Amino acid sequence: MPKAEISWKRVTEDGVKLQVYAQHIGRDWKFFQREKRYDVWQPVPEPPLEDWMELLDAIQRLINRRRYQPDDEILLRAKIRERFPEADV
Repeated sequence: MPKAEISWKRVTEDGVKLQVYAQHIGRDWKFFQREKRYDVWQPVPEPPLEDWMELLDAIQRLINRRRYQPDDEILLRAKIRERFPEADV
């Protein structure tokens, strides 16, 4: 059973506004996005670094509220480094 979703909004390089959310299922993070409120959520197979960094920021804030454990942040940082070795995490 996945934990609660973590969501945020972002604007693409083309100026398109997107709603994005991530679910933690098992050891994986699943990302979804849509443009407008009533659009269908589309899975994102390869989320960009920007989405991973937003997720990391949200996890850090939720650790302070005791909704996630510090180990979750460590595992997420490792996953980001694995996918984006050039990123400064």
